[in-house]
Amino acid sequence: MKQPAICPKFEKAISLLSQRWTALVIYQLLSGSQRFSEIQSAIGISGKVLSERLKELEQQEVVKREVIPETPVVIEYSLTEKGKSMEPILRTIENWSQQWVKLESE
Repeated sequence: MKQPAICPKFEKAISLLSQRWTALVIYQLLSGSQRFSEIQSAIGISGKVLSERLKELEQQEVVKREVIPETPVVIEYSLTEKGKSMEPILRTIENWSQQWVKLESE
């Protein structure tokens, strides 16, 4: 029996979201613009990896980087419309996890 082909766009979307920390970065930014250090401390990610993920998400037009000309310079990250459109997906995963995912301490 022949397996149906996976849609290349679906495969690319899953590849993006399945990269370690990517979905958590997007989820964190659902609450609004944040500085690098705020994202880093909220999800416990290394600075190097967070920098890589933010650059990738910016290239994919999911995250917007804004430089605010203050002294010192402030850089904030926020979701683009493309990034914000992922909210229902992440909220559905959040709801599913509350019902079905067990932690080791439970």
